[in-house]
Amino acid sequence: MDKQRLVIKVGTSTLLRQGGGVNLREMDSLARVLSDLKNMGHQVILVSSGAIGVGAGKLGLRERPRELRFKQAAAAVGQCELMHLYDKFFGEYGQNVAQILLTDEDVDHPARAEHLSGTFEALLEMGCIPVVNENDSVSASEIETGQKKVLGDNDTLSAIVAGLCRADLLILLTDIDGLFDADPRKKPEAKLIHRVENITPEIEALGGGGGTQWGTGGMATKLTAAKRSMAHGIDMIIANSNDLNALYDIVEGKDVGTRFVGERGNL
Repeated sequence: MDKQRLVIKVGTSTLLRQGGGVNLREMDSLARVLSDLKNMGHQVILVSSGAIGVGAGKLGLRERPRELRFKQAAAAVGQCELMHLYDKFFGEYGQNVAQILLTDEDVDHPARAEHLSGTFEALLEMGCIPVVNENDSVSASEIETGQKKVLGDNDTLSAIVAGLCRADLLILLTDIDGLFDADPRKKPEAKLIHRVENITPEIEALGGGGGTQWGTGGMATKLTAAKRSMAHGIDMIIANSNDLNALYDIVEGKDVGTRFVGERGNL
């Protein structure tokens, strides 16, 4: 099996339980599987959502804050807690993690992007697992509706990171099995689309609405990420985070979730 550079994005719905508490079982499973993939020779970059939700939970808030300054404050608390947990769980499996927080300016400015790419390379060479998130405490491009710029959501961020790092594969872990030909929550007979080679208007129409109570994503943002990833020549896969062991099958090229094929045809 070829050694691959993997960018894996995990959503808020994976990290938080419905009541807002941290899903420690899922975080432990994620750390175990990603650590094992690294031990198999793959390079792993984790793009993690959840800072606002984790922060809101730690602050005792019953729902996601609505005012921008409180969202950013919750993100500051939550990012600290997230990295504490990642350091703890990955440390149990013998791995070092590194935190990278990004803003629009970091990825949109050529010199900054070049330095950022170099930082990723150095961390991977030293055997670290970079954990990436948008710097919500200073950037409002994701959390303030109507002010989205280069980033805007962690699905898009993960595709940008995949391009910066020249990844071999981008995997978006979410709460559904992939892209369906209809909304599976409303139509149980909906069929999973296993392979997409072009983002047509028909595919875009399947994007649907937004994400969960605690998150901001949805299928529309994942299709935007797919466009970016495919343009970089990188395959992108949407898969269900309920079975993290499926990551082993994904890196082996097995038919899991929905694969968006990069323009240079990685597979």
